[in-house]
Amino acid sequence: ARAVNAALCESGCAVNATTRDEIDWNPEHSRRARGFTVYAALRSLGRTGVRELIERCCDHATAFADGLRELGAEVLNDVVLNQVLFRFETDDETNRVLRGVQASGEAWMGGTTWDGRAAIRISVSSWETTEDDVARTLAAYKGQLAAR
Repeated sequence: ARAVNAALCESGCAVNATTRDEIDWNPEHSRRARGFTVYAALRSLGRTGVRELIERCCDHATAFADGLRELGAEVLNDVVLNQVLFRFETDDETNRVLRGVQASGEAWMGGTTWDGRAAIRISVSSWETTEDDVARTLAAYKGQLAAR
């Protein structure tokens, strides 16, 4: 375990070397309850299931990046996990297409600013995301681009 107590608390503090403080056994101090969801996922899916879930999300992100490049988007990051950051030729086009896809209800992703320009961030993090979802979202982007 690791400790987060100040050195001055080694003696005389309510928490010392003989008392176990749960904060020392959980890496996320402000949101301790998050550990429960990780435990539940591991318990439910097992190590192999969690690995497959992560790999599937990463594969979907790669498919998004490849499909967006085919539509003329500039992918701004190396897609090595589940995140895709991209933009179209102009800020106006990027924002218009994002609003159109969001309004369609097909998928939701957030707009952001990267290097002073408008961009869109897709985060693939749901166990429910399928290849069909990726294809439908890419089709929604294609439709919005065609509506220029």
